[in-house]
Amino acid sequence: MSEGPVATGAPSRSDWRPRANPWAIAIAVTSAAFMEVLDTTIVNVALPHIAGSLSVGVDEATWTLTSYLVANGIVLPISGWFGSILGRKRYFLICISMFTVCSLLCGLATSLPQLILFRIMQGFFGGGLQPNQQSIILDTFPPARRGAAFSVTAIATIIAPVLGPTLGGIITDNISWRWIFFINVPVGIAACVAVFALVEDPPWAKAAARSDKLNIDYIGLSLITLGLGSLEIVLDRGEQEDWLGSNFIRLFTVLAILGITGAVCWLLVAKKPVVNIRVLANRNFALGATMIFSMAVVLYSSAVLIPQLAQQQLGYTATWSGMILSPGAILTLFTIPIVGRLLPKIQTRYLIATGFALLGCALFYASTITPQVNFTTLALMRAFQTFGLAFLFVPISSIAFSTIAPELNRDAASLYTMFRNVAGSVGISIATALVTEHTQTRMAYMSEHLSPFNQPYLDTLARNTAVLQSHGVAATNLANTANGAIYKGLILQSSVQAYLDVFVICAVLAFCIVPLTFLFAPSKVGGRKPAGAD
Repeated sequence: MSEGPVATGAPSRSDWRPRANPWAIAIAVTSAAFMEVLDTTIVNVALPHIAGSLSVGVDEATWTLTSYLVANGIVLPISGWFGSILGRKRYFLICISMFTVCSLLCGLATSLPQLILFRIMQGFFGGGLQPNQQSIILDTFPPARRGAAFSVTAIATIIAPVLGPTLGGIITDNISWRWIFFINVPVGIAACVAVFALVEDPPWAKAAARSDKLNIDYIGLSLITLGLGSLEIVLDRGEQEDWLGSNFIRLFTVLAILGITGAVCWLLVAKKPVVNIRVLANRNFALGATMIFSMAVVLYSSAVLIPQLAQQQLGYTATWSGMILSPGAILTLFTIPIVGRLLPKIQTRYLIATGFALLGCALFYASTITPQVNFTTLALMRAFQTFGLAFLFVPISSIAFSTIAPELNRDAASLYTMFRNVAGSVGISIATALVTEHTQTRMAYMSEHLSPFNQPYLDTLARNTAVLQSHGVAATNLANTANGAIYKGLILQSSVQAYLDVFVICAVLAFCIVPLTFLFAPSKVGGRKPAGAD
């Protein structure tokens, strides 16, 4: 599917330029998307505080995450259609303003049902921000400048999930969990004013809006809602509900399969589908979607695993566990512009291959830590990972959209963002499940050595007993206390080993993606289009 002429009567892409400064537009739309992406992770560290404040269990409080992800996931692939019905600028402004209002309502909620309702609304309107931000940037910048423009977009996609736990921990520990929602209000107001003043719809978007107003694909909408909504519930609640051991998860797994399969079949045959999935026939775009999916799996899973390891096993506070991620975020801010400058000079697929190779090396390095690891080592470990990520987002985004026709930008942006966000949920769910499973496996293996017939165990028990005796522990408690110390060490060692196992699995995934990068058509972003592109 090569870049061809746009709809009849609409000027070609090269004939149109926005009246406002393109960089001002990019910053305005990215500030809105940044706010929305931040809200996908900022709530995580506040769940115990929310549960205590609203007098519910932590497990019940996690529905504030699930409800947001479900609503968000449903809207992502159809946000381009909403934009065509309402007008892209108008829809973007509605999303920003309502997301801001819902954030305020979340902060004011006095009960869990209220908070869940407002989070559903927040996720529904927030789902339209990322795809429309990407679509606006695609239309605002010519192909030769998109690499640099996507550097701005990367700030929202890579920095926001990393900053979320850090900012959420600081706010929750020092002020109140309600302020993780209130901080969206001034940002939302400023973004709304900036978008209203700067953004405009290109002619082909206006033409598409006029032609789509009476075409409502109810079947496609229903199937997407059923499939993606059920999938998000499975991914977010699976670990708490024992996955397929739960009737609840089995039901939603079946609904997800039926909904997604039905949606794909319907969208391929519908005359006016709610989203044009045939855009995936474009080789570069299909590979780009695969690459961004893989990158997001690693990005989101590692952004959750590292603070989780620090808090649950190493005794860090929410604030300090979040601070581990901060140096990597700062490094990314400096690295992404450099990668943007390399795009016109080096074949894009080489940069992507380098990024996945670096990421794989960084994850293998992370698998060498011990329970005695210090803050500096953890921070450097994360910084090494984000260095590899900086070589991925901008090149992948640039080459994925390089051969997409302008009139398909909205569908491509919606699908691309959907792949990225669903991958985040997949990564977090699988990584969390693997940690639990590998902890049990490691503990079962290590416990075999805690036997009266194992001399190292007897030596350790004797040392513990001597130390406790020197501290004045009563003789009747010596045996139980000494064994308790060994068991505590067993739990710590098996848990840390489980995290290291998951880092190795992520590293293998990153290395497996490297050969696939050479399936991209040879090109330099901003240079000539790939010869023979689909």
